[in-house]
Amino acid sequence: MRPTAFVMINAEIGNEKEVLKFLMEELKVDEAYVVYGVYDLVAKISADSMKDLKDVVINQIRQATGVRSTLTMVIVRE
Repeated sequence: MRPTAFVMINAEIGNEKEVLKFLMEELKVDEAYVVYGVYDLVAKISADSMKDLKDVVINQIRQATGVRSTLTMVIVRE
C-alpha cells in the first residue's frame, strides 16, 4: 500500500480557495476540502514512498503561496 497522510492546513486569511485550487489542480492530491474549525483545509495525499510523501508535504504544500502552517497525520497500516 502507498504511504498516505491527512494534512491539516492553515491558510492566510482569504487564500483558502487558492490553496484548494493548488492542491487539486497542481499537486493532484487524492482529496482536499475547505473546512470550518481550527484548520482551514484538509487534504488526503498519497505517494510512492515515505520519502516522496515527505517531499510533497515539506517542499510543496508547506512552501505553497497562502499556506501558513500544517499538521500532518500519517496513516498507520498494520
